[in-house]
Amino acid sequence: MEQFIRNIKENINKEIQLIDSEECNIFQKSISIISLLESTFDELKEFVSNYTFKSPLDEIIFFKETKPQLFSILIYHRKIYNLEMRMPTGSCIDRKNYLEGILGRIKYFFDNNADFYQYYRSGSTHLDKYYFLRGKPDIQLILDCFYFERDSKFSTSFDFKVAKMIANERLTVYINNKLLHISNLESNIQDSFNLPKTRLTWTAKKAELVEQIYAWDSAGSFNNGNTNIKELAEYIETVFNINLGDFYHTFLEIRERKGSRTLFLDKLIKLLEERMDGLDNK
Repeated sequence: MEQFIRNIKENINKEIQLIDSEECNIFQKSISIISLLESTFDELKEFVSNYTFKSPLDEIIFFKETKPQLFSILIYHRKIYNLEMRMPTGSCIDRKNYLEGILGRIKYFFDNNADFYQYYRSGSTHLDKYYFLRGKPDIQLILDCFYFERDSKFSTSFDFKVAKMIANERLTVYINNKLLHISNLESNIQDSFNLPKTRLTWTAKKAELVEQIYAWDSAGSFNNGNTNIKELAEYIETVFNINLGDFYHTFLEIRERKGSRTLFLDKLIKLLEERMDGLDNK
């Protein structure tokens, strides 16, 4: 068993390093690693299902440490793939809200499993025979629904939970690094355009700002027209500290207006002319 596990670990580490060095695309990298780990687990499952542990302690060690550490890598990369696939393509604010939402769900998971997490991280062992030996668990244990769908030859009542905890710890580090990158990006944008540290916040209607953004884009007002509406909208969101949401859908609603479709631009023209006329009367 020891040599078999050692070979598996060495192979996984070697293959993941190779994938990391050869593949830059996060999606393809995750798919390759997930495929590697799934085939490895099929191999491990077949081995363990036909293996007789030398003692209950050996079985506990495998299901408390060995399997969760390996399985957590698979869970982690699956979570990374799903996270990146669902990452909003909008503003920095959208991405930060999305990532912070995931952190909130991770916190909820750890809060719900606080007692077991403390047991595991403290190195306690007095309940190991209930948590990490195969067979029918103590009926008083709080079990995940996953437990009742498990392979009884390859699972215990809590080894999956341990793997998920380890994966969520790694995922938290990954997300915090992503949030730091976004914060640095926002800071660089602010520095590049000499934006003040205290930004002005747009407090009028979002649709009114969208109306102007599309007008500016139509006139090619930025970078001699060498920009697109998405880049312009993201920049305006940063400058005016606002999340415009689905601004394209908002534009479609503006386009379908009855009567004047440029309500805010018409209002601005009227207010500006009144202001200029007022100067003439002074």
